[in-house]
Amino acid sequence: MTDLASGASAPPPDYFAGDPRTNHERMLAGDLYIADDPAIFEEQKKAARLSAEFLAAYNEDPGAGQHHARRLFGSLDETAFVRAPVYVDYGSHITIGPRTFVNMGLTALDVAPITIGADCQIGPHVQLLTPTHPVEPQPRRDKLEAARPITIGDNVWLGGGVIVCPGVSIGDNSVVGAGSVVTRDIPANALAVGNPARVLRSL
Repeated sequence: MTDLASGASAPPPDYFAGDPRTNHERMLAGDLYIADDPAIFEEQKKAARLSAEFLAAYNEDPGAGQHHARRLFGSLDETAFVRAPVYVDYGSHITIGPRTFVNMGLTALDVAPITIGADCQIGPHVQLLTPTHPVEPQPRRDKLEAARPITIGDNVWLGGGVIVCPGVSIGDNSVVGAGSVVTRDIPANALAVGNPARVLRSL
């Protein structure tokens, strides 16, 4: 932001006037925040360490490596299986249900909660992206961001390279074709493909 009279950069507005919460608390509440909070940095460092430990353990023994995956994720059912590597912001905001299989290269940016149900098939290099940024130029320049949760129901199949955008829910038994970009909710028992993903038919 520039002061037109002097040509100097004016300080950004105080977006959080009267709000005593830390940016970490705002993030967890799903509100706008700035990612300059030491608690955020520490959680991200922990996630990076646990992700690396999971990868190293998985390379030695994929089955035994699941113990390390359970340390990374907020909840990973004993009957679920995750292939390494995975890329997360925090890991602790991700829930994966019974008998779900997650293929290699999952990117799950879990600023907001990500919930994956039972019996799901998550293809390679799927991206589950909860973060959002303001469309307006100045708040985005001032580093404001937020996030919206992603929910994937039971028995969902996401093909390879699917991207799921912030705030999206995918209903039980649905299939999303490889490479699709899911920008809005998909109902249960649907086949959806494309960019943006559209429902082709019921299953």
